[in-house]
Amino acid sequence: MQNLRFDAIKNISKDAITYNVKASEKVTTIFGEHVFTLKTARHYLTDDAYKSLVASTKGGKKIDRVMGNNIANGLKAWAEEKGVTHFTHWFQPLTGLSAEKHDSFFTLKGDGTPIQEFEGGALIQQEPDASSFPNGGLRATFEARGYTAWDPSSPAFIMEIGNGKTLCIPTIFVSYTGESLDTKTPLLKAIVALDKAAVDVCQYFDKNITKVNASLGWEQEYFVVDAGLANARPDLTLTGRTVFGHAPAKGQQLEDHYFGAIPERVYAFMRDFENESYKLGIPLRTRHNEVAPAQFECAPIYEEINLAVDHNTLLMDVMTRVAKRHNLLVLLHEKPFAGINGSGKHNNWSMSTDTGVNLLAPGKTPKTNLMFLTFFVNTIKAVHDYAELIRASIASAGNDHRLGANEAPPAIISIFIGKYLTDVLNQVEQRVSGNFDETDEAMLKLDIHKSIPELMLDNTDRNRTSPFAFTGNKFEFRAVGSSANCATPMTVLNSVMAETLKNFKVEVDSLIEKGEKKEVAIMQIIQKYIVESKKVLFEGDGYSDEWEKEALKRGLPNVKTTPLSLDAFSSDKAKKLFENNHIYNHLELEARHEIMLESYIKKVQIEARVMGDLASTSIIPSAIKYQNVLIENISGLKNIGMPSSAIASQQAIVAKISEHINTMAENVEAMIEARKKANEITDTRSKAISYCDDVKGKHFHIIRYHADKLELIIDDSFWPLPKYRELLFLR
Repeated sequence: MQNLRFDAIKNISKDAITYNVKASEKVTTIFGEHVFTLKTARHYLTDDAYKSLVASTKGGKKIDRVMGNNIANGLKAWAEEKGVTHFTHWFQPLTGLSAEKHDSFFTLKGDGTPIQEFEGGALIQQEPDASSFPNGGLRATFEARGYTAWDPSSPAFIMEIGNGKTLCIPTIFVSYTGESLDTKTPLLKAIVALDKAAVDVCQYFDKNITKVNASLGWEQEYFVVDAGLANARPDLTLTGRTVFGHAPAKGQQLEDHYFGAIPERVYAFMRDFENESYKLGIPLRTRHNEVAPAQFECAPIYEEINLAVDHNTLLMDVMTRVAKRHNLLVLLHEKPFAGINGSGKHNNWSMSTDTGVNLLAPGKTPKTNLMFLTFFVNTIKAVHDYAELIRASIASAGNDHRLGANEAPPAIISIFIGKYLTDVLNQVEQRVSGNFDETDEAMLKLDIHKSIPELMLDNTDRNRTSPFAFTGNKFEFRAVGSSANCATPMTVLNSVMAETLKNFKVEVDSLIEKGEKKEVAIMQIIQKYIVESKKVLFEGDGYSDEWEKEALKRGLPNVKTTPLSLDAFSSDKAKKLFENNHIYNHLELEARHEIMLESYIKKVQIEARVMGDLASTSIIPSAIKYQNVLIENISGLKNIGMPSSAIASQQAIVAKISEHINTMAENVEAMIEARKKANEITDTRSKAISYCDDVKGKHFHIIRYHADKLELIIDDSFWPLPKYRELLFLR
C-alpha cells in the first residue's frame, strides 16, 4: 500500500500535464448540437409529426403510434447523420443514478437482409427487467416485467463516449402493474399537481394565466482529487469518502480557496466537461472554487424542473467520465473529508406563469404584490406543515455526515426570509381585529406596495445556515446533498406546495361565499397562515446550541439521522398528501421507504467493511512495523548502556502505539459483531437503526480517532494511505 501512495505522489507531475482541451467554438455555436430540440425536429419531421411533438412537449398530449413512427424516423435520420449507431431508453431508477440498455439500429429482415431501423414502438416503449432494480418489494425476482415509456417533455440527446455515440431517449420507468419504479414519474405528477393548484389560485389575480411552471436552478458542489492518489485509498474508491485521515496543518482556515484562482489542471477539466455539457444542452453559467481546498462548484441557468433534473443527472455522469481523461477523480459524496466543508446541491426553486410572471418576485403594483404575498406565505405554510417530509426528502447516509457542520444547514427545517419581508409579515399579522375593511384593505395594499418594491434581489442577506432561504425572487433549498437526484426533494416540495395552495383556495372561497370581498378574504387567510406557520421562520445562526433549544421550544422537528427521518414517508399524513395529489399510491410510498432504508443499510455496511479491512490489513500492520523499529532501536540503545531517561520518549511512543492498536482492534471486532447482529434483524427499519446506532454510532468514531492518532505518530514512510495534505493540495 505504501508503494501505491508514493508512486502516485511521484506521478503527480506527469499526470498534471494539462490535458489538451481544444479552444472551443462559441458556446452559442455548440450549445445543444447533440439535442433533438424542436428547432432541430422541424428539419427532420413532417408537418403533422412536428405538430404532434409540439403538442406533446408543450401541451402534454399523447402521441399516437402513427406519429410515433414518423418521429422515430426523423430521430434516426438526425442521429445517423451524427454517427450514432445505437439507441437507449435513458431512465432514472431508484438507485439515485441513471440507467441505460443500448440497442443497435441494425437488424435483419426475414430474408436475412441487414437494415438500419428505428420504429415508433421502440421510441415510445421498451421492457427492461423491473426486478433487477430497487423496487421495495413491488416486484418479486420472478416478476421481471417493467416498462420504460418516452417522456417527450425532455428532448432526446446523443451521448458521446469515446468514439461511440448513442441516441438517448428520456423515459419514465414503471412496473408491469403500473407502479412507478423511478424518480421521474412522481416528479412529473407533482409538476402537474402544482400547475393545477397554482393556476387555480392565480385566477384570483389574472384570468389570463393558464399554466404555472416550477423552475429549478441547482448549484453542484464537488471535490476533485488526483486519480492516482484516490486509487491508493480503498475507502475513496468504494465509499466515495475517507473513513480515515487526520486533518492537515493547513485546511480551509486561511479562507484562501473560496473564489480563488482555479488551478490549471482543474481549469482544463472544467472547460472540458463544460463543452460536453453545452453539446447536451446543459446551460452551465458559473464555475468557481468553493470554500474547502480541492472543492469546486458549477451552476446553470434556471430551467423547468423536469429538464433541470435530467440535466443535473447527466452532468454528474459527464463530470465523472471527463475527469478520467485528466487523471482526476470527481467526488460527489456529501462529506469526503472530515473537518472541512461538505458538498451540497442547493436547489433554487420558484414558480412562473405563462404570462411571464415570477410568482415569488415582488411586483410593482398592489395587485401583483398581493399575488406575490399569497404564494410567498403559502410556501412558508407548506414548509411548516410538512417539515418532517421535507427533511426526509434529503435524507441519506452521506448527508448525515454533512448536515449541521461546516456551512451545511442543520437537520432542523427552518426558513430565512430576511428583515424586510419579516417586517411585511409582521404588519399583516398585527392587524389587531383580523378583519380587513375597505379602508384597511387600501392601507394594507399601500403598505405592501411601499415596502416590497424596495426589496431588490440583494437586499435580503444570505444565511448559509438556513436549510430553506428566500433569496429575493426564489427559495434556496440548501439542505440537498451533492450526490442526490434533485427529483426526490423537488417532488416533495411541489407536492406540499400543491396541497397547501388547494387548501388555501378552499378557505378563501369559503369566505367569499359568506360575502367577503375577494381581496379581504385573501388577506384574512394570509394572516391566518402567517400566525400558524411563523415558528418555522428563523433569521439567526442555525449552528448554535441556542437554536436547537429554541427549535425544541417551538416544537420544530430535529431528526438527525436518516433511519428516523425516513419515517415521514410512511406516515398517514404523507400517504394522504401524495394520494390526494396522485403522486404516489400507498404501495409506491411504502416501497420507497423500504428502498431508502435498504440503501442506508448497504452504504453503512460497506463503510464498516472498508473501515475494518483498512484497519486490520493496512493501518495496524503498518503501526506494528514501525513499533518494531522503535523496539529494536530501544533494545540497541540499552545494549550500548544508554540510561532509562534517554529512552523514555521512545518507550512512551511504543506504549501509545500499543494503546491505539489495541483499542482499534477491539472496536473493529466489536463493530463486526454489531454488524452480524444487525444483519439478523428482519425488520428493515430496525435494521437501519441498528446500523446507525450500534455499528456506526458506537464504533466508527472510536476506530477513526485512534487510526488518525497513529497517522501522527508513525513514520511517514510507513503510512499506507495518501494523507489529506496530499489529496487536497497535490494536483
